Amino acid sequence: MTPYIRLAELGLTLPEAPAPIANFVTHAESGRLIFLSGQGPLRADGTLCTGKVGEDVTVEEAYKHARLTGLNLLAVMHAAAGDLGRIVRVVKLLGFVNAISTFSDHPKVV
Repeated sequence: MTPYIRLAELGLTLPEAPAPIANFVTHAESGRLIFLSGQGPLRADGTLCTGKVGEDVTVEEAYKHARLTGLNLLAVMHAAAGDLGRIVRVVKLLGFVNAISTFSDHPKVV
């Protein structure tokens, strides 16, 4: 099964790779490794999902924002590799949650 078929089974569509917002590159290659720059919940129209979980963003909304970030990462990887089927593994993935200090449900978001 290809990554694209799996995305379709999940009802997800791979977006276009987001353009860099600032003066940085979306990825860098070193040998057989591809390093991605940080991504966020950037919508196709260029707007960024904002807010703080536990204040003005629910856990459910934050999960959707994290999923959008993941799709953006996959889109950058697709643009870098040419085909997600070429990707063997993810070596490291960091997820950050902008939340109030008493928030403790991070695993429900990332």
